[in-house]
Formats: sequence, structure tokens, C-alpha cells
Amino acid sequence: MFTVGLTGGIGSGKSVAAARFRHHGVNVVDADLAARTVVEPGRPALVAIAEHFGAEVLLADGNLDRAALRKRVFDDPAERRWLEELTHPLIREEIVTALAASPQTHSAPYAILESPLLIESGQSALVQRICVVDLPELTQLERASMRDGNDPEQIRKIMAAQMPRAERCAKADDILDNDGSLAELEAQVDKLHARYAELASQYQSL
Repeated sequence: MFTVGLTGGIGSGKSVAAARFRHHGVNVVDADLAARTVVEPGRPALVAIAEHFGAEVLLADGNLDRAALRKRVFDDPAERRWLEELTHPLIREEIVTALAASPQTHSAPYAILESPLLIESGQSALVQRICVVDLPELTQLERASMRDGNDPEQIRKIMAAQMPRAERCAKADDILDNDGSLAELEAQVDKLHARYAELASQYQSL
């Protein structure tokens, strides 16, 4: 199925854009949801993470303490690489399964893979087109800090670990400018939806 990769830095508004695509009947597969699924209690990845980082990255109920783990890996690039090597193949499996279900579960002729690390993780190999949600970095920092309640310095570390804005935009086939209002962003998504439906029709006829 024709698939579009939707990406952008932390606080860029990917989820808002994704919600508008869902409004049009599109199956939006969330890579973050897949990432949470592979570390649920009982999954081998969570066992490996607890053995590697220690019990301090687990909550009292046995679930992963994502905030504690995030701090550990973003303070140490080597630890972040270890975590990515463990989880990225498992996340990819979850994504592939969810995308394969699109024709049976959704009316739109294309699917979307929403992923903050679409390009960095190699998940872009799963899509035919890349759409980047973009806004100035200062606005990105402000929105992410307000949304997550995280210290701005922590947000800066996350931004630094992600692909630079200019490089991400250079790899985009389409860019959604989210420096304006919600209505302006949704209008852009509506236009892209029509375009993607047309491209999907052409793709399926090949």
C-alpha cells in the first residue's frame, strides 16, 4: 500500500497533523505506540532493559519508567545507541504488521507512518514519500516544554539527538508549515490528503 512517512522534531505538531489525516479515514501507524508496545511487561525487550540499566528504570507496577530511561539515554549517547539497537528491529516488526492491516481496516487508499525518527532509524525504507512537519526551533522548544512539562534543557538534549531541522527538511517530499494556527495546518493537511489519494491511485496502477 502507498505509505507516507510523517515526521518532525519533538514539539513540531506531528500528532496534530496525524489527527487530521485520521479525520480523512487514513490509517496512521504511530511508531511511538509501537515503541511502547515492544517494552510492555512480559516482553523480552523490557527484561533486557531492566538487566542493562537496573531496576531504577522500572515503575512499582513493573512497567517501564519512560522518563527515567529517557534521562539515562539522552545523557549518554552510547546508552542511547544500545537501546536503539535493541528496540528498533522490534519496533519495525510492529509497524510492518500495522501497515499491512490498512486495506482491511481503513477507507483511505494510502497509509501514514508517523515517526519522530523516521529518517534516523531507517524506517523511511518503509514509505514511498516523506512529509515533514516543520516550525522554527525556538517555537518547537517552547511548545515541547509546555506540552510535556519537561525542563527546557532536557528538550534541547532531545532536539540535539534528532536530525537537524535543515537536514530533515532537505529530505522531505512535502513540508507542513506549523508556525501558524491549527486551522492553517489542517488546511495544508487537507490539500496533501487529496494529493496522496491521487498518488496512491497511480501507485496501485503500476
